[in-house]
Amino acid sequence: MIAMQASVVARATGGKLVAGSRRALATSVAIDSREVRPGAAFIAFPGERVDGHAFAQEALSRGARVLVLTRDDPEAAALVEADPRRERAVVRVDDATAAVQALAMRHREHLTCPVIGVTGSSGKTTTKDLLRAVLATRLSVVATEGNRNNEIGVPLTLLEAGPATGAVVLEMAMRGHGQIARLCEIGRPTVGLVTNVGQTHIELLGSEQAIASAKAELVRAVPAAGRVFLNGDDEWSRMMEDVAEAPATYYGTAEGVDVRARDVETDPDGRPSFTLDTSSGSVAVALAFPGRHNAYNAAAAAAVGLHLGITLEEIGRGLSEARPSSMRMEVFESAGGVTVINDAYNANPTAMRAALRTLADVESGGRRVAVLGDMAELGSLSELAHFGLGEYAASLPIDRLVVVGEGAGRIADGAVRAGMAETSIVRCATSDEAAEAVGELLLPGDVVLLKASRIMGLERVVEGIINPHV
Repeated sequence: MIAMQASVVARATGGKLVAGSRRALATSVAIDSREVRPGAAFIAFPGERVDGHAFAQEALSRGARVLVLTRDDPEAAALVEADPRRERAVVRVDDATAAVQALAMRHREHLTCPVIGVTGSSGKTTTKDLLRAVLATRLSVVATEGNRNNEIGVPLTLLEAGPATGAVVLEMAMRGHGQIARLCEIGRPTVGLVTNVGQTHIELLGSEQAIASAKAELVRAVPAAGRVFLNGDDEWSRMMEDVAEAPATYYGTAEGVDVRARDVETDPDGRPSFTLDTSSGSVAVALAFPGRHNAYNAAAAAAVGLHLGITLEEIGRGLSEARPSSMRMEVFESAGGVTVINDAYNANPTAMRAALRTLADVESGGRRVAVLGDMAELGSLSELAHFGLGEYAASLPIDRLVVVGEGAGRIADGAVRAGMAETSIVRCATSDEAAEAVGELLLPGDVVLLKASRIMGLERVVEGIINPHV
């Protein structure tokens, strides 16, 4: 972060300096007192369950120099006023979210590095991870961590960038119209990347066309001097190009795109290898995690990397060294000899099918087991989408199917309709019930995939595999 005096913090946020020195200098921002570093500005978010104001004094003890509060705190103010070196301050604001956004917007004015916005119905986190790895072969990169892809996380990520930062990668999530546009007002991306358009959040937006329009808010925000990167195999990409001011680069697996992943194959562990064809030449790539669909994500990352001056050799190296975020195609072997593919962070019909295909691609000395939970926010399409997913699962070499939740019950129905035996299916109402069932089902040598929307909590099933009941 570029350092800000308390007077600048107050002016940027529309707040008021109520204690301490106007020259108190903040060199980072934190909203969790446990993450406060010496010199930080600590922004206290009010809440019924956890109230940041209760941790203001702890933040001071950890070295915070500026407290940004939404209500008076006489004790914290007294501590600040008692500082003999006059290096601390308290700023009172009306709204904590607006304050962190305002600080990020002011901070953005001083950044000269490329800012890349990444969105899409699926694959955006893995694409962000691959892009960070590609850019990091040459540049100092700040990128979204964890679930910091919303109206609070995006500004916090942006605030981590400093004078030495070579690129910022902002993952942008949305659940409705206008949300990505607002994130773009804060981040002002110079590059925009859209992975695809699917049925995620269709319950809230009503149609894929509406989802495409919401994702296109990123494309519209990129200035003419920037560039947008679109999936050449996605039917909505041409519509997005039509609304873009910036020129478009296409990536994908079909002929005719600017960056193409061709001859995609998978090894016995389901990890894809392919050749990337570009205008600068070709490079062989082998990813270190499973999923042939990740060839798309790798092509997207490569396209942006080339645009920002990364060489093909560096791109190939960066892609091969990349690792996915937690609970996204995370593969490990349990103490009981079971291979676990933990992709349980979120789900939609497109991502579910890709995960099932990944499971089918993995060679196994035992059985292939799919643990699938409800897909949320599908609205009127929910029943049909779950049923169709079950039919697809039955068409693959999958030996056992465990479904979790009411919606996922239709996955089981679809699988039975398509020919899977009912005896090969376990129906569970909750993740806790599924954890017990999976613990009894799995044998050494089996491969198990876990995938569902985040609300289903399938990590409890993963925990049961790691730490089985004795």
